Amino acid sequence: MRLLYGTSNPAKLSAMQRALEPLGIELLGLRDMEDRPPDVPETGRTPLENARQKAWAYFQHYKMPVFSCDSGLHLAGVPDALQPGAHVRARNGAYMTDDEMIAYYSGLARTYGELTAWYDNAVCLIRDEARVWEAMDEGLASEKFLLAAQPHAVRRKGFPLDSLSKEIRSGAYYYDLSGGRETDALVAYQGFIAFFRAHLEELE
Repeated sequence: MRLLYGTSNPAKLSAMQRALEPLGIELLGLRDMEDRPPDVPETGRTPLENARQKAWAYFQHYKMPVFSCDSGLHLAGVPDALQPGAHVRARNGAYMTDDEMIAYYSGLARTYGELTAWYDNAVCLIRDEARVWEAMDEGLASEKFLLAAQPHAVRRKGFPLDSLSKEIRSGAYYYDLSGGRETDALVAYQGFIAFFRAHLEELE
């Protein structure tokens, strides 16, 4: 089964390709398409609304099965006015680069102390006009983690906050964990695998 993943981020595409390959799903990204993708405003109030906006825009443009994902970040102990929610990369209406995100969120951790954080993840999958599936539940949410004031030396383009992320239990940066865990817990790939497995027969 070939699906278009609605992302231009090579790191996100590669990680999801590895996760879904055992299901026999071949993923293309927006950069694989011949024509430029449409601009999608992502004005939703929740990650699911943003995922839905993107998925429908790409489906209508490319006329092929597509899915899009979006995340919302929650920070315990931070005032509501500073909660990123569904707009993790936006600050005062401006889009932040990877370096700007690291600087901004590490600054919050310096101000409020190491922050307990978690992601709510959402997905919208469109096979055709009649077959649409969505999810934003606990199975797709990340585990809770710490957002640190001091960035790790490792930088992974497209995943800037992974450089600030620590496992709560050990207090270690995810990049320093062994056993292949690293930052996978922050994306909840097992939840995405379960979502796609549940709809494989209907996708054919």
